[in-house]
Amino acid sequence: MPHLYLIRHGKPVTVWGQGSDDDPGLDEQGLAQAIAARDALLARPELERPKRVVSSPLRRCRETAQPLAEALGVQVEIDSVVGEIPTPANLAPEQRSVWLKHVFQSRWSEIDGDIDYQGWRHAIARSLRARGDTAVFSHYVAINAVMSHLEGHDRVLAFRPDHASITVLETDGEELRLVEKGREAVTGVL
Repeated sequence: MPHLYLIRHGKPVTVWGQGSDDDPGLDEQGLAQAIAARDALLARPELERPKRVVSSPLRRCRETAQPLAEALGVQVEIDSVVGEIPTPANLAPEQRSVWLKHVFQSRWSEIDGDIDYQGWRHAIARSLRARGDTAVFSHYVAINAVMSHLEGHDRVLAFRPDHASITVLETDGEELRLVEKGREAVTGVL
């Protein structure tokens, strides 16, 4: 069955709620994490290596994906479906960190706003099911959306993926199956 690798971006220069850049790139440690993720994926047996590289449109994911794409000789494919959780339209930027903390303590069905978060969650899973032999570089909340879907529960916070953590899935185009959770870590998110 084709493998799918779900990778959280490396450590960014700033995190949400700390700084004015809403699309930060990677810091020095994050760049090293991107190289380590590339090396870990290339160390897999050739039949299990990703053949495609997909990334959220945000800079921290694109920069984490780039070393692997270069090593494989492919372009990074941008897919907004695997991007960061959408913020409600009426939420001021300075309120996002408080909103996210509330979201982490919630269930997907309880998140208020003008966005269908259950639909967003299921769209990510659909997008991943359609991909095989692909490395997908995404975000903390998006990875949690997939993990809670796979584990069959409604809690938003299902997993605490470390920066550049690699979660291994299998897909036959119809179903996703968890093979191995990536490295978890104490995070600054909560």
